[in-house]
Amino acid sequence: MNFISSFADLRHNKRAAIVATLVMGLVLAVFPFVVGHSLGNSWLRILDFALLYIMLALGLNIVVGFAGLLDMGYIAFYAVGAYLYALLASPHFGLHLPVWFIIPAGAALAGLFGALLGAPTLRLRGDYLAIVTLGFGEIVRIFMNNLNAPINITNGPQGISSIDPIHFGAITLAKPISFLGFTIPSLHAYYYLFLALALFIVFVTIRLENSRIGRAWVAIREDEIAAKSCGINTRNIKLLAFTMGASFGGVAGGLFAGFQGFVSPESFNLMESVMVLCMVVLGGMGNIPGVILGGILLTLLPEIFRHGAGPVQMALFGKILLDPEALRMLLFGLALIVVMLYRPAGLWPSSTRRREFKGEATADVLKEGE
Repeated sequence: MNFISSFADLRHNKRAAIVATLVMGLVLAVFPFVVGHSLGNSWLRILDFALLYIMLALGLNIVVGFAGLLDMGYIAFYAVGAYLYALLASPHFGLHLPVWFIIPAGAALAGLFGALLGAPTLRLRGDYLAIVTLGFGEIVRIFMNNLNAPINITNGPQGISSIDPIHFGAITLAKPISFLGFTIPSLHAYYYLFLALALFIVFVTIRLENSRIGRAWVAIREDEIAAKSCGINTRNIKLLAFTMGASFGGVAGGLFAGFQGFVSPESFNLMESVMVLCMVVLGGMGNIPGVILGGILLTLLPEIFRHGAGPVQMALFGKILLDPEALRMLLFGLALIVVMLYRPAGLWPSSTRRREFKGEATADVLKEGE
């Protein structure tokens, strides 16, 4: 709590905010070198994926955290962006278009899919909306899995391989980059690109949160009927939430395809949607720093459990009793349950959510007193 209050104080102290920003920038700049040197390239690769998940979580936060619309098929927009990049930058169709064209096109196409999803579901809320969006996510995955006949579009369950790495002219991120006498390894270059785009999405999200549109989303989340009676066009505002959130997913999907070099339908299953939703809920719905924290934790925790389950069992019992993969998911699930029991508003909730939960707790106490 002290850390959260200190962070809030920085907003009112410009000098402290500037110093904190510079320190944070320096830490983020040297962080990949520290991780790569101390933990190895495997953890640096996990760090790159954490940035992709942060982009996804920020996009879903617009739909779930700001507008209060439960979307269980968000990973479909991730798939749209990834497959568009794969189709336009691989030998599959013989096209090798530049990344500066594909990434915005992926954001636009994913945004279009978001509007198509939002249009028929405007009257739905809660569990009904969750079921419909879940079905949409599964439909997209099944389409990707079966669009290999009679015309081979997605190569079916085999996926698309040999995807072009992200490159800008003659500079490709798949190889070390020499800059001012320094050599930047490939994973570090991807880190800096993902970090820059993640920060851009954070900036856009903050601007949206503090805009009239952001306040309209919050009004719909709190009471849609009251928002409509105040003159808010709930139809257009909800469609905009789906579109904006989906476009961020499309950007992350295109980056994933260029980074991984391979896409297949198995990468976009229901569990991925659940994981991104957990990042938003666990971190703190509607609070941008909380969502970022949730994205980092839920990317790193499974890997920590994966790498630590085997050595801990060997140290305690002298042999491995449970499969590390199964034990990893068990520990991960227990960690989520503990957090939700003791921090129901999330690890770093917004001030509004904190007041809501505090008010509910006070109401419960008064009921018990009666």
